[in-house]
Amino acid sequence: MTMKSLKNENQENSRRSFIKNAAIASSIVFVPRHVLGGVGFTAPSDQLNIAAIGAGGKGASDIKNASVNGRERVIALCDVDFNGSAKRSVENFPKAKLYSDYREMLDKEKDLDAVTISTPDHVHGPAASYAMNRGVHVYVQKPMTHNIQEARMLTEMARDKKIVTQMGNQGGSNPLLNMVQDWIDSDKIGKVSKVQVWTNRPVWPQGIPFPKAEPSKKPDNLNWDLWLGPAEYIPYTPNLHPFNWRGWWDYGTGALGDVGCHLIDIPFRTLGLKYPTDAEASVASIYTDMWTADYFPKSRPPASFITLHFDETTKSRSPIEMTWSDGGIKPSHPDIIPADSDIGGNDSANGVLIIGEKGIISTNINDSSPLMPKLYLNDGTTEFGPEVEKNDEPEYGHQRKWIDACKAGFNSPEHKALTSSFDYAGPMTETVLMGNLATRSYMLRRENAEGKAEFFGRKKLLWDGENMRITNLEEANQFVGRNHREGFKI
Repeated sequence: MTMKSLKNENQENSRRSFIKNAAIASSIVFVPRHVLGGVGFTAPSDQLNIAAIGAGGKGASDIKNASVNGRERVIALCDVDFNGSAKRSVENFPKAKLYSDYREMLDKEKDLDAVTISTPDHVHGPAASYAMNRGVHVYVQKPMTHNIQEARMLTEMARDKKIVTQMGNQGGSNPLLNMVQDWIDSDKIGKVSKVQVWTNRPVWPQGIPFPKAEPSKKPDNLNWDLWLGPAEYIPYTPNLHPFNWRGWWDYGTGALGDVGCHLIDIPFRTLGLKYPTDAEASVASIYTDMWTADYFPKSRPPASFITLHFDETTKSRSPIEMTWSDGGIKPSHPDIIPADSDIGGNDSANGVLIIGEKGIISTNINDSSPLMPKLYLNDGTTEFGPEVEKNDEPEYGHQRKWIDACKAGFNSPEHKALTSSFDYAGPMTETVLMGNLATRSYMLRRENAEGKAEFFGRKKLLWDGENMRITNLEEANQFVGRNHREGFKI
């Protein structure tokens, strides 16, 4: 190492140390704001250098919110197609350097402090791992990873490398969740034995044949190879980028990975759930021909029903059965909720029912939708939260709180106050993705002795959460992780 590079490294280490200790320093010495440069002024030395991996779609709002209205310095943007919705980020941050490969960006931007990751699901794990191995704090969109093994690895890596993390299920920062938590903690509904979760998703194509490759139609500005990332290489295929990837196993995690992280988060958080003990799936079938269901193994089915069981917790005080249904299939209307009232959210399209011995809690998605918490007791008593919650800053300050925690440092009070750091988000993501493991296992088939297709995974799967293994169907364990393409391994 040259003297010049050593000097630069020392300067950067000093800058990072200053940022991490700024809160402590400010409690000791008060410097008038006008001395620093006027109202709202932030000294350059007190700014984080941040970047985005995935700058379009949800990534545009993630990096914008993380910049806290320009309080922090956005030094780089990474996207595989800057001609799409990522244009917004380029316009918002014209001084940022542009990259198509997150590995190049993370290798070159030596003074990067933190990064938002808002790519398709299959890139979350490899990108986050690459950043954390370089000491960069990470904000990762939900689901945290594409599979269970990646979630476990990132959770452990964040602890080992002292990385400040946050998953992008912003509803975890919704203050109205405190109302649901208070109802649970104050024993309003008694012991909880059942949770029902449902959604009207998918709203994207799935349950259909995989689209045909058409290399000649690849947009000139799209880096297709980098879009595929850890997935097996295939020629350019339309109708995947920028959004329709969600319904395909190689890239997306379906409705569970989408709104499931917002819906399942509510009971998982408020009831203090841990790993499920088992998982069981059933799916909807489509019959193009008589007596033979369509079979498209690359695609999620058009709808699914998942059952998970959990051991008793101090908050549930009873073992819990959780059911999930997508495709617009919702649970039966409880008797204690008036027949003309919605359950969950508006039009009963999405929701959660937490069912106890004394009553039911009904809520909506906890993202930026109205949470609409409602308590119905068996004796006729009700208690309702507001129809629209107060939101003083974008997405309940979810990204800003992560930025503040990055400045305060690993294990700081700000870090411990985060609602979706990987210590929480990792196990929750694993639970969500158990539904996908069960669904994929349900669709496993082979040829039997008579030469007919036999579905052999249609059983309750017993799960050893600590060791991440299905104990009664070895073939199901192939879905715990995935094979990453060379150059994108974790």
